[in-house]
Amino acid sequence: MIEITPSIQIDERELQFDFVRASGPGGQNVNKVATAVQLRFDVRGSSLPEDVKARLVKAGGKRVTSDETLVIEAKSFRTQEKNKEDAIARFAALVRRALERPKMRRKTRPTQRSREKRLEAKKKRGEIKKSRGGRIVE
Repeated sequence: MIEITPSIQIDERELQFDFVRASGPGGQNVNKVATAVQLRFDVRGSSLPEDVKARLVKAGGKRVTSDETLVIEAKSFRTQEKNKEDAIARFAALVRRALERPKMRRKTRPTQRSREKRLEAKKKRGEIKKSRGGRIVE
């Protein structure tokens, strides 16, 4: 079980790991050993609540495929184990971010004084512009 929060855990069986060859650190080994990890998570078929699924798809951005599978690729390290840990940590962070409900925007109105100040500033600016130039405007 991967613990996202104390109340939400995701079973590791919901995650699929593919190991592929990667560019980057590894020396001569990089051409022989599949050290990069692709973590795949089926968002639609997961045990997460529906609102979290929707936010996870949105937060995943281009990492989410058309069939709503989240793909996280980790290839920063030289070993499969570290790359797998990195992918799981990044996945957990993404799910934690999706768990947070966005704050609702409250409509506000400008105050009477702010409206007056705006109109005064417009009039002042108009007077400055009117005073430019040599001809008289009637």
